[in-house]
Amino acid sequence: MTASSPRLYVDSADLDRVSSLLATGVVHGVTTNPTILERGGRTAAEIPDLYTRWTEEGAREVFFQTWGGDTASFLRNADGIRALGDRVAVKVPATRDGFAAASALVRDGATVLVTAVYSVAQALTCASIGAQYIAPYLGRMRDAGIDGDAMIAEMQQMCAGSGSNVLAASLRSPDDITGLRLAGVPYFTAAPDVLDAVLFHEVSDSSAAEFDAAMVRLGA
Repeated sequence: MTASSPRLYVDSADLDRVSSLLATGVVHGVTTNPTILERGGRTAAEIPDLYTRWTEEGAREVFFQTWGGDTASFLRNADGIRALGDRVAVKVPATRDGFAAASALVRDGATVLVTAVYSVAQALTCASIGAQYIAPYLGRMRDAGIDGDAMIAEMQQMCAGSGSNVLAASLRSPDDITGLRLAGVPYFTAAPDVLDAVLFHEVSDSSAAEFDAAMVRLGA
């Protein structure tokens, strides 16, 4: 059973690519993590500027990940993330200390995503503490020999009606997105190349070209 209307997010810190996708109005927001920020050539000091830029460009949610390895550090660093504004969400890793921090953040009214969730039991724990988002990594599951499609579908089914929903990550093709949607998953984040592929079909482009050519013949 579908939890809610689908949403697409862009999973990147490439400023030009993110801006381009936000300009289309297709993506709901931007997801990042420390490795994505590093890959995009960003620094920790740039996080406030990234939040400002992306929300001004239309992002309705922007995700940054807290860090530190222990509960106290996760909470301390989450304070800085939460101070960015009302469209920020805090990502917390699915570790023992991470779950403790996520629970405290939820109780304090934060929007929380528990990330790197690799088991149905972990997803159930996310729902039990009221985390809004659960992020399993489909591609990495497959790389590890796990039937990620089936497991992620089970995560969503297990959490149905709880207010916690899967935001599937590590998606490598449009088929990854549509397959999980058929299983009831509502939210998806993917790299710009994958989202560009979602928007493209060669027959759509050729049809659009034919329409424009007809309008030229009509004297437009």
